[in-house]
Amino acid sequence: MKIGFTIGKFAPLHKGHQYLIEKGLKEMDEFYVIVYDTNVIDISTEQRAKWIKEIYPKAKIIYAKNPPSQYGLDEKSVKIQTDYLKKLVKEIPVTHFYNSEPYGKFVARDLDIQEVQVDRNREKYMISATKLRNNLEENKKYLNNIVYEDIKEII
Repeated sequence: MKIGFTIGKFAPLHKGHQYLIEKGLKEMDEFYVIVYDTNVIDISTEQRAKWIKEIYPKAKIIYAKNPPSQYGLDEKSVKIQTDYLKKLVKEIPVTHFYNSEPYGKFVARDLDIQEVQVDRNREKYMISATKLRNNLEENKKYLNNIVYEDIKEII
Protein backbone atom coordinates (compact mmCIF):
# COMPACT_ATOMS: atom_id res chain seq x y z
CA MET A 1 0.00 0.00 0.00
CA LYS A 2 1.32 3.44 -0.94
CA ILE A 3 0.81 6.07 1.74
CA GLY A 4 2.00 9.60 1.14
CA PHE A 5 2.02 12.85 3.00
CA THR A 6 2.93 16.50 2.70
CA ILE A 7 3.43 19.29 5.18
CA GLY A 8 2.76 22.99 5.19
CA LYS A 9 1.32 26.04 6.82
CA PHE A 10 -1.07 26.64 3.92
CA ALA A 11 -1.14 30.31 4.93
CA PRO A 12 -3.07 30.62 2.70
CA LEU A 13 -3.77 27.46 0.71
CA HIS A 14 -3.11 28.25 -2.96
CA LYS A 15 -3.09 26.53 -6.34
CA GLY A 16 0.53 25.42 -5.94
CA HIS A 17 -0.39 23.62 -2.72
CA GLN A 18 -3.49 22.23 -4.39
CA TYR A 19 -1.45 20.87 -7.31
CA LEU A 20 0.82 19.02 -4.87
CA ILE A 21 -2.13 17.63 -2.86
CA GLU A 22 -3.94 16.56 -6.04
CA LYS A 23 -0.86 14.70 -7.26
CA GLY A 24 -0.54 12.89 -3.93
CA LEU A 25 -4.21 11.95 -3.82
CA LYS A 26 -4.03 10.64 -7.38
CA GLU A 27 -0.87 8.57 -6.93
CA MET A 28 -1.27 7.23 -3.38
CA ASP A 29 -3.71 4.82 -1.75
CA GLU A 30 -3.87 7.18 1.24
CA PHE A 31 -2.67 10.76 1.47
CA TYR A 32 -2.12 12.84 4.59
CA VAL A 33 -1.75 16.60 4.83
CA ILE A 34 0.05 17.86 7.92
CA VAL A 35 -1.07 21.40 8.71
CA TYR A 36 1.41 23.36 10.83
CA ASP A 37 0.57 26.00 13.42
CA THR A 38 1.83 29.41 12.36
CA ASN A 39 1.52 33.05 13.26
CA VAL A 40 2.22 34.38 9.75
CA ILE A 41 -1.51 34.67 9.11
CA ASP A 42 -4.42 35.34 11.43
CA ILE A 43 -6.31 32.18 10.42
CA SER A 44 -6.40 29.21 12.76
CA THR A 45 -4.80 25.88 11.96
CA GLU A 46 -8.27 24.34 12.10
CA GLN A 47 -9.63 26.77 9.50
CA ARG A 48 -6.70 26.16 7.16
CA ALA A 49 -7.26 22.41 7.55
CA LYS A 50 -10.96 22.94 6.86
CA TRP A 51 -10.13 24.47 3.46
CA ILE A 52 -8.23 21.31 2.56
CA LYS A 53 -11.01 19.01 3.77
CA GLU A 54 -13.67 20.98 1.88
CA ILE A 55 -11.73 20.88 -1.37
CA TYR A 56 -10.25 17.38 -0.88
CA PRO A 57 -12.54 15.22 1.28
CA LYS A 58 -10.29 12.17 0.75
CA ALA A 59 -7.25 13.90 2.24
CA LYS A 60 -6.50 12.93 5.82
CA ILE A 61 -5.52 15.81 8.08
CA ILE A 62 -2.91 15.79 10.84
CA TYR A 63 -2.49 18.89 13.00
CA ALA A 64 1.07 19.96 13.75
CA LYS A 65 0.54 21.82 17.01
CA ASN A 66 3.47 23.61 18.64
CA PRO A 67 6.03 22.61 16.02
CA PRO A 68 9.72 23.24 16.64
CA SER A 69 10.73 26.81 15.91
CA GLN A 70 14.20 25.91 14.65
CA TYR A 71 14.32 25.74 10.86
CA GLY A 72 17.17 25.33 8.43
CA LEU A 73 18.98 22.85 6.25
CA ASP A 74 21.84 22.25 8.68
CA GLU A 75 21.89 18.76 10.22
CA LYS A 76 20.85 19.92 13.70
CA SER A 77 17.77 21.80 12.41
CA VAL A 78 16.87 18.98 10.03
CA LYS A 79 17.04 16.44 12.87
CA ILE A 80 14.80 18.56 15.11
CA GLN A 81 12.21 18.88 12.35
CA THR A 82 12.32 15.29 11.14
CA ASP A 83 12.15 13.94 14.72
CA TYR A 84 8.98 16.01 15.14
CA LEU A 85 7.54 14.61 11.89
CA LYS A 86 8.40 11.06 12.95
CA LYS A 87 6.25 11.54 16.05
CA LEU A 88 3.35 12.88 13.98
CA VAL A 89 3.33 9.92 11.58
CA LYS A 90 4.58 7.21 13.95
CA GLU A 91 1.36 5.15 13.67
CA ILE A 92 1.12 5.56 9.89
CA PRO A 93 3.30 3.41 7.59
CA VAL A 94 4.14 6.28 5.22
CA THR A 95 6.02 5.42 2.06
CA HIS A 96 6.24 8.75 0.19
CA PHE A 97 6.85 12.42 1.04
CA TYR A 98 5.43 14.97 -1.40
CA ASN A 99 7.02 18.41 -1.43
CA SER A 100 8.44 21.22 -3.51
CA GLU A 101 11.13 22.38 -1.10
CA PRO A 102 14.86 21.70 -0.63
CA TYR A 103 14.24 20.02 2.75
CA GLY A 104 12.26 17.21 1.10
CA LYS A 105 15.30 15.04 0.55
CA PHE A 106 16.12 15.18 4.27
CA VAL A 107 12.59 14.25 5.34
CA ALA A 108 12.61 11.30 2.94
CA ARG A 109 16.09 10.23 4.09
CA ASP A 110 15.35 10.46 7.80
CA LEU A 111 11.98 8.70 7.54
CA ASP A 112 13.45 6.17 5.09
CA ILE A 113 10.77 6.79 2.48
CA GLN A 114 10.61 7.98 -1.12
CA GLU A 115 10.69 11.69 -1.92
CA VAL A 116 8.33 12.99 -4.60
CA GLN A 117 9.29 16.46 -5.85
CA VAL A 118 6.34 18.41 -7.26
CA ASP A 119 6.91 21.59 -9.29
CA ARG A 120 9.93 22.63 -7.23
CA ASN A 121 10.82 25.37 -9.73
CA ARG A 122 7.26 26.74 -9.62
CA GLU A 123 6.82 26.30 -13.35
CA LYS A 124 3.16 25.26 -13.14
CA TYR A 125 2.16 27.89 -10.58
CA MET A 126 4.43 30.89 -10.02
CA ILE A 127 3.01 31.68 -6.59
CA SER A 128 3.88 31.50 -2.91
CA ALA A 129 1.89 32.17 0.22
CA THR A 130 4.20 35.12 0.93
CA LYS A 131 3.33 36.69 -2.44
CA LEU A 132 -0.35 36.22 -1.66
CA ARG A 133 -0.05 37.78 1.77
CA ASN A 134 1.88 40.72 0.31
CA ASN A 135 -0.59 41.42 -2.51
CA LEU A 136 -3.83 39.48 -2.23
CA GLU A 137 -5.85 41.23 -4.92
CA GLU A 138 -3.14 40.93 -7.55
CA ASN A 139 -2.72 37.22 -6.87
CA LYS A 140 -6.24 36.08 -5.95
CA LYS A 141 -6.44 34.05 -9.17
CA TYR A 142 -4.24 31.51 -7.36
CA LEU A 143 -6.85 30.95 -4.65
CA ASN A 144 -9.92 28.77 -4.42
CA ASN A 145 -12.93 30.96 -3.75
CA ILE A 146 -13.57 29.46 -0.29
CA VAL A 147 -10.06 30.50 0.74
CA TYR A 148 -10.37 33.96 -0.78
CA GLU A 149 -13.69 34.61 0.99
CA ASP A 150 -12.14 33.68 4.35
CA ILE A 151 -9.04 35.85 4.01
CA LYS A 152 -10.07 38.89 1.92
CA GLU A 153 -10.84 40.97 5.03
CA ILE A 154 -7.79 39.76 6.96
CA ILE A 155 -4.93 40.22 4.52
